Amino acid sequence: MTAPPEAPVSAVMDAPAAAPRRGQWRRGLATPSARIGLAAVGLMYLAGLAAPLLTGHDPEAQSAHALLGPGGGHLLGTDEYGRDLWARVLYGIRVDVLVTVVAVPIGAVLGTALGVLCGAHRWVDLVLQRAFDVMLAFTALILGVTVAAIIGPGLPAVLITVAGVNVPLFGRIARDAVMTQRDLDYVVAARTVGVGPVRLLLRHILPNGVDALVVQAALSLSLAVFVEGAMSFVGIGVRAPAPSLGSLLRSSVNFLHQNPAYAIGPMIAVTLLVVAFNLVADGLGKGLLKR
Repeated sequence: MTAPPEAPVSAVMDAPAAAPRRGQWRRGLATPSARIGLAAVGLMYLAGLAAPLLTGHDPEAQSAHALLGPGGGHLLGTDEYGRDLWARVLYGIRVDVLVTVVAVPIGAVLGTALGVLCGAHRWVDLVLQRAFDVMLAFTALILGVTVAAIIGPGLPAVLITVAGVNVPLFGRIARDAVMTQRDLDYVVAARTVGVGPVRLLLRHILPNGVDALVVQAALSLSLAVFVEGAMSFVGIGVRAPAPSLGSLLRSSVNFLHQNPAYAIGPMIAVTLLVVAFNLVADGLGKGLLKR
């Protein structure tokens, strides 16, 4: 009996590296923690995006009814300027939605690209590694203060800070994947049959490091919510009268006795988002990183 013809070596070596198996994704997303996290994130995002449908109040409209408690047409009461707190919380969630879907992907793509670039040459790796060290030396809040001092407080400062915080995180993960994979047999074989360095990095090495990058993305979404809240709380992020969860917590400090819901509403929203993203990361970690 003749053996079946083998596929050309070049075709085998040029095939993309196997992505995470569907079973691994299903196992990760099917965990109770991931399901609860995804449900909470979806609910919070839906509430923020559907804010005009969930409240009839303008989040920036002032009135004479200051510091009312919950009830009387105001689900969470009003703030010191008579603005509806339920509306401000909903529109504050929108800010976090924007930060997570814009700043985190930018930081992830830029960091991953720089991490992959570390495999191009030894001196490139050395320069980028030192750059990552410098960036990691800055805490998120210190980086936020620096960015706000340069361009001024506001949402752009938050976006730049969140993106900047994530660059070295994703860069290190991508760099470790490149350095770990580049001397393995399948990479050496692909290089032997003539696969170019760019194609080798993008189609063979990087896909084998995508698991850790996906888990880091979920953790970075949680970090983004925290950074926005912290920057707005200290006055260098989104500033009044624009609503944000961090600025609401900051302004509520002096009025907790008059209306405790002033702080409870944004606090619950921030906590749910942070915990939910961490639950998703935990579930993905169980499915993708545990073999």
